[in-house]
Amino acid sequence: MLLRVRSKDGMARLQLEPTDTFATLANKIAELLKISDMSTIAVSDQPNPSTARPILDAAQQTLAEANLKHGDMLYVSYQDPKPSEPEKKIDQDPVDDYLDSQRGLIKRSKDAKFCRHGDNAMCDYCSPLEPFDKNYLEMNKIKHMSFHAYIRSISASQQNKAPSSSISTQLPPLEVPNFKVKVPCSGGHSPWPEAICTKCQPGTITLQRQTYRMVDHVEFASAQMIEQVIGYWRETGHQRIAYLYGRYEPYLEVPLGIKATVEAIYEPPQQGHEDGVQMNLPWQEDAMVDRVANACGLTRVGVVFTDLTDDGQGQGKVLPKRHADSYFLTSLECSLAAGLQRNHPNRTRHSPSGTYGSKFVTCVISGDLEGNVGVTAYQVSETMTAMQEADIVEPSRKPSIMRVKESVTHKRYVPDVYYKFKNEYNVIVQEPAKPAFPVDYLLVNVTNGFPQQPSPLFANVQEPHPSMGSIAKRVLKVVDQPEPLQKTLSDFHTLCAICSMDVLSFEEFQTLCNMVIGKIPFSMQALNQAQGWQTLLVLLKEADAQLPSSGQTSSSTMTPAPPVSCRHCTYANPSTYENCEMCGLPLKE
Repeated sequence: MLLRVRSKDGMARLQLEPTDTFATLANKIAELLKISDMSTIAVSDQPNPSTARPILDAAQQTLAEANLKHGDMLYVSYQDPKPSEPEKKIDQDPVDDYLDSQRGLIKRSKDAKFCRHGDNAMCDYCSPLEPFDKNYLEMNKIKHMSFHAYIRSISASQQNKAPSSSISTQLPPLEVPNFKVKVPCSGGHSPWPEAICTKCQPGTITLQRQTYRMVDHVEFASAQMIEQVIGYWRETGHQRIAYLYGRYEPYLEVPLGIKATVEAIYEPPQQGHEDGVQMNLPWQEDAMVDRVANACGLTRVGVVFTDLTDDGQGQGKVLPKRHADSYFLTSLECSLAAGLQRNHPNRTRHSPSGTYGSKFVTCVISGDLEGNVGVTAYQVSETMTAMQEADIVEPSRKPSIMRVKESVTHKRYVPDVYYKFKNEYNVIVQEPAKPAFPVDYLLVNVTNGFPQQPSPLFANVQEPHPSMGSIAKRVLKVVDQPEPLQKTLSDFHTLCAICSMDVLSFEEFQTLCNMVIGKIPFSMQALNQAQGWQTLLVLLKEADAQLPSSGQTSSSTMTPAPPVSCRHCTYANPSTYENCEMCGLPLKE
């Protein structure tokens, strides 16, 4: 039989049998009217809504038992689905919130030669420029535009393509590059690796210089923290790696720019060598050091490592390894930088996924062309991080070359990779990147320097990983003097050591950090009333009592133990080593 159904969406007809139940009728109505929740459907034979009853109350009753006949009219009402909750606000870094609120126009003064108008007017020669203006960037030798200028350039191009539509300006403009095979595929075939088609396979990759950078400048709060890392190499001849902790701030030298201000450097546990370092990731105190940084209003902004080799002339000069004719970052270092950037994604509301790129920087302390020690800073492109995530590239033995992996059945799919360059005839040509390509296509240059008027967050830069005895000696000496005590505690490594003792509660440690960095006034009364601080003083006094007296030779001033020669290869190793650094065999029987 045929039943007519009237709802707020209009009239419709349903073909049913008298033996069908109201549950079957509910399914057909829900399918017809696109109703997701059948429990909200109510029916009646009268247009009055008050006479309607839920259709599922009579789910097992047949239409014949309800005296419904061919051609009868049913009045249907239902509830619309609740509107979806608004998207959760992305918790961006404060500097991104600030720059999003800025117009970013580049102001220009009145041109004395071409401007013929009054002071309150403007023309094409003095009107403000967009932050992504190409001529301005070239004139000021800005190789990469800032990230927020890049966002504005995308929005401007969308408006030019669709000037009559306001929808394009509201869409998130950033799509994270993805070179993985899409699984599952809408093509209807078996998933990868059993089958692949043009819908699910990644497109061709064309390598080119990234036009923007997530961070425009790295500013070290003081030169002393860099000298500390270099000092280790001067004493041992071994390399060192350390994490940078700081905050992100606006950088006025670049339109809508961002700078990473480094306030502290922390060296994780590692074993240094002449040509590199060995370390295990993650390290045991990783989360603890991040908690200390957060308590001080800092976050992990980058990494710095040394690559220094004395030139052998005894004049304090080092070999210039990194330059235009060799490399700036090796392929292995590019892979390290890509992995670190992936582990520290940048939160942004301009991407559908909520993240795009990374503000994590990689700094290198090495020799320049004059043989002096200098710092350079880099990031790797988003293309590099995406290729590494898709397992497409790998480091090579030649530092300046990155290898493209081969496609292996059932393991990985490697799309075609190309790069462009100017040949000897000054013509831009495109070449396959397989099996390898220069790492220069992956680098993003970041400037660095020191402030003209340093005002570091921490007053001291003590030795990394200070012992409890060293802390006890410094703290107990000024424990009753507010200003000297605040200065003594104003050291990132000292705060990390105190936190690792686990005697201060979370609130007590947060208060201590706020007083040390000057966020709140330093109060001896508040410290002495804290139970954790009193426990800490007891531990420091016990550690100080165990130190050798002043008449005895301190362990820190003892003559270092002579090197131990390996009985297998005769290589001279530091006395603290258990295995030979050269051959790896045990030093002792």
